[in-house]
Amino acid sequence: MEQKKGQDILSRLAGAKPGDFTTRPVVMGTHGLVTSGHYLASRIGLDILERGGNAIDAGVAVGFALSVLEPYLYGIGGEVPILLYLANEQRVVCISGQGPAPRKATIEWFKNAGFDAIPGDGLLAATIPDAVSAWITALMHFGTMRLADVLEPAIELAENGFPMYGILSSAIQRNAQRFQEAWPTSAEIYLPDGRVPEYGERFYQKDLANTFKKLLEAEHRESSRGRIEGLQAAHDMFYKGEIAEQIIRFITENRFLDSTGKHNAGLLSREDLSHYSARIEEAVTTNYHGYDVYKCGPWSQGPVFLQQLNLLEGYDLASLGHNSADYIHLLLEASKLAFADREKYYGDPDYVEVPLHVLLSKEYATERRKLINPDVASMELRPGNASAFKPPIKPKDKDVYTGDTTHLDVIDQWGNMMAATPSGGWFASSPVIKGLGFPLCTRMQIFHLDPEHANSLIPGKRPRTTLSPTLVVKDNKPFMVFGTPGGDQQDQWTLQFFLNYVVFNMNMQAAVDAPTFHSTHFPSSFYPHGAQPGGVVIESRIEESVIEELKARGHKITVTGPWANGRVLGISINPRSGIISAVASPRMETGYAIGW
Repeated sequence: MEQKKGQDILSRLAGAKPGDFTTRPVVMGTHGLVTSGHYLASRIGLDILERGGNAIDAGVAVGFALSVLEPYLYGIGGEVPILLYLANEQRVVCISGQGPAPRKATIEWFKNAGFDAIPGDGLLAATIPDAVSAWITALMHFGTMRLADVLEPAIELAENGFPMYGILSSAIQRNAQRFQEAWPTSAEIYLPDGRVPEYGERFYQKDLANTFKKLLEAEHRESSRGRIEGLQAAHDMFYKGEIAEQIIRFITENRFLDSTGKHNAGLLSREDLSHYSARIEEAVTTNYHGYDVYKCGPWSQGPVFLQQLNLLEGYDLASLGHNSADYIHLLLEASKLAFADREKYYGDPDYVEVPLHVLLSKEYATERRKLINPDVASMELRPGNASAFKPPIKPKDKDVYTGDTTHLDVIDQWGNMMAATPSGGWFASSPVIKGLGFPLCTRMQIFHLDPEHANSLIPGKRPRTTLSPTLVVKDNKPFMVFGTPGGDQQDQWTLQFFLNYVVFNMNMQAAVDAPTFHSTHFPSSFYPHGAQPGGVVIESRIEESVIEELKARGHKITVTGPWANGRVLGISINPRSGIISAVASPRMETGYAIGW
């Protein structure tokens, strides 16, 4: 009896009701925890922490490993927005991990070539590859280790192989015909001996391993001058050296089939690569009931998460009941308003004036909240006035495939936190560059060819990415980091996770296990930018009576599989005890949390 009483108390302290089932335990520790899209990458991050590295060292190691382990979701030709909490400085910083458009990429070029929209795949939609720069920038400024320390595990995975798993094999199968018929350089790697690799067999990426080795060779040549100089040399090898030469030669000398049905080359130049370096910026923030929530700036969709929180702050969410019809309706309607503002106002702030001081103000949210009808689903796209603001385009700076993206989080024993959402450069987006072992990203497809649109194409401009890590501080102390893949849905699924945790007091694993829903009401970020007014996708575990009530309010419901949507990963730290807790969604097979 006493033992059962003790168990009940522990369950309540963990935020779960006695007897509640979760798909996995909440992983807890005191020295450091890692969660990521693949268990082998998480283990690599833990090894870095055990060797004395900080959260940034571990996160960079995980990021490189994921590019090997999850090539159907992300590769080093892609991008990676990063949020960091620096414990010694009690400061949050953002690494703008989104490569910009090439200098040759103009609206006029695409219009003259007969394009109504930028293709969703192939070579033509490639932005400057950012991931290598972002990882090295994070390590250079905020880490403690050399590139060799954090990259060698990824080289071992690529060179000596790792076990093929089901979802990766299935992704290769879906793309096999295209690889064979249109992208032969991809077929060479992903269809060894002309076949789809089977579950459980060892899978190799020798060319990618050799590319990584070139970075380490460059670092080693400059290592006697210091850690920073070595990291800079590795960066220069990718963006100015032999690797850059191979990238440009491949995309200019070849034409590959893309979503237009035509064969096109790329627009990137040596000059684009040689002048690129990821930027360190301030994050944007709002306060929600005592939680300071941080996101990347409006070059991402991140602020839409903050706008949703501001709208919802005026409601007693707990009284509505978790995943009740009233609760789901409210979140959907708030999302419609926030994403309407994203569509009208968000873009690279170097090229468009984004009125964040208005969009993130509590007063603005109060006015916008009045548009929410508790009984009827809106069918309109209703951006706010934002003080009669129309985003002017600044002068130019002189100087469909959607199954992408992964995520990682790290918190170390000192309270440093890292949240990163790597994406782009996945193998279904673009042909593998021969000899290098990775494809480029196609993020330029997010741009609009309308010069009046806030996210219109301009050379050197960052496309408004959907990638959106989240970092939370409470009482000036580190609290949590989290994120998910999912394109436009990222800031809907992570919002539900966050509210499950801080409003409904679920333990973190219950919060990621809970069934999800999302709106498809607003224009998609991706080619060809379609919208489904009133559209809602909802997991089948949500009660049928709730779904019927939502339909009665006008929502156009599509019921999907019970575990089909989202892949939230997260870590939190208790500021009083120092206990760190990490979780991973069971969705998509391989995500895992680990620590000690």
